Amino acid sequence: MASALTDKLSRLVKTLRGQSRITEDNVSEMLREVRMALLEADVALPVVRDFIARVKEKALGQEVLGSLQPGQVLVSIVNQELAATMGEGVSDINLAAQPPAVILMAGLQGAGKTTTTAKLAKHLIEKRKKKVLTVSGDVYRPAAIEQLKTVTAQAGAEWFPSSPDQKPVDIGLAALDYAKKHFFDVLLVDTAGRLAIDEALMAEITALHAALKPVETLFVVDAMQGQDAINTARAFKEALPLTGIILTKTDGDSRGGAALSVRQVTGAPIKFAGTSEKLDGLEVFDAQRHAGRILGMGDIVALVEQVTAGVNVEAAQKLAAKVKSGAAFDLNDFLGQIQQMRQMGGLSSLMDKLPAALAAKAGQVDMDKAEKDIKRKEGIIHSMTPLERRKPELIKATRKRRIAAGAGVQVQEVNRMLKEFEQMQDMMKKMSGGGMMKMMKRMGGMKGMPKMPF
Repeated sequence: MASALTDKLSRLVKTLRGQSRITEDNVSEMLREVRMALLEADVALPVVRDFIARVKEKALGQEVLGSLQPGQVLVSIVNQELAATMGEGVSDINLAAQPPAVILMAGLQGAGKTTTTAKLAKHLIEKRKKKVLTVSGDVYRPAAIEQLKTVTAQAGAEWFPSSPDQKPVDIGLAALDYAKKHFFDVLLVDTAGRLAIDEALMAEITALHAALKPVETLFVVDAMQGQDAINTARAFKEALPLTGIILTKTDGDSRGGAALSVRQVTGAPIKFAGTSEKLDGLEVFDAQRHAGRILGMGDIVALVEQVTAGVNVEAAQKLAAKVKSGAAFDLNDFLGQIQQMRQMGGLSSLMDKLPAALAAKAGQVDMDKAEKDIKRKEGIIHSMTPLERRKPELIKATRKRRIAAGAGVQVQEVNRMLKEFEQMQDMMKKMSGGGMMKMMKRMGGMKGMPKMPF
């Protein structure tokens, strides 16, 4: 995310950390580079000016000039001011209202409002334990209502029917009445978008807001819009009392300017960021952590959260108990480990949250090739019979040829996968019966760890 901006700023960070003495000249030179990086990333000019002025004021203060490590302090100032530009900390959804709490989703067509509505429904169900109803007020776009119906079902929420011949205000009031009578905690209203800002759109959404009195009015903006996002944000701010922003398509944004601009232009906090097309691809926005990512410092907290969310705890406990009992680690277990990696979002998703230095080292590995290798391993195991998975020792030459043909690979790839499985099986044997601590001591704290298969 924001790769071009991250590359430039992380290189600057590396240079700054080596500075033993900070002067007005090298601060000015550094800020000129930062200014160019921000402008190229499509950050709005007024936002850039304000950011540079704040950093310069603090950088030339006694805090930096009197420090024993001025380069480190200067990096810290840039980090703090980036976070301040995007908002302080985390701003959560406000549900402090007599149920149902109404949340109005606003934005242009193509920003991803409908999918984001379903993502937010899933978040509220899973994280806040709320009963959620969705409704579409988009009576203009073909199949918009059906799309919301489909993604709402996938998110595990309930959908309220509407039709193109109804008026948006009537749809909203009917859904609100239904939500009250059926004891829903939250009503999410997906509104109509246009390809550009127009008076009819603004008049319609203003009337809907007045009728429903939402506790949250969220502006959904495409992070890839750049300067256009700023103009759109300003127009919606003038028409509606926005309470928060959701950035979508941040996984495809190579510039990152929208995240640094919309908060300052609208005055509303960024509450969520869409990180993928999947319904669980919605992150609570943390300005401090996002600033760290932009500066190439990574986001280890998000990495841990992603891994934790992707791990099937029950399956992991069963495997641990199996290994401890001395039972054989078989190909079903091996497949389970591979699938856990896939559920975590894949290698590239995890890489995105590593600090730049680690990511650069890991980047020497071809991620696309590694992802394909994981899929091939899955295909090979799926081509085996249940008996072969439980008893891999049965897999000899004839069976290998059949498995390779079924998976569409060469026999050598089956052999390679089986060898990796045997390495992991050996490691699991050493872990059983209290052997884990002995192995750790022998390895001297993880040195000489056998090569993992993914």
